[in-house]
Amino acid sequence: MMYGYMKLPDETGIAHSEMKADGSVKVYIEKPIEGGFQHATCYLPSYRWEEIKGFTDQEVQKLERLLQNNAHLILQFAREGGFENASSF
Repeated sequence: MMYGYMKLPDETGIAHSEMKADGSVKVYIEKPIEGGFQHATCYLPSYRWEEIKGFTDQEVQKLERLLQNNAHLILQFAREGGFENASSF
């Protein structure tokens, strides 16, 4: 299952999986473009990137910085079943 995490002003969406038994979390990123989507997958906490389609190296670097700044939250939400289940608002 994938859980929505955030949408950036340029419509880039970020979602994450539940935490796997090995402690890893799949983070899926996609951005709508004319005729489809750019997308990439990053696995936390190792920051291993796969299936990068349409994003430049510079864009991936910016996305990685964003993930580094949010990894603690993404990992927590992945352990607790997404933002809706982890939040106590």
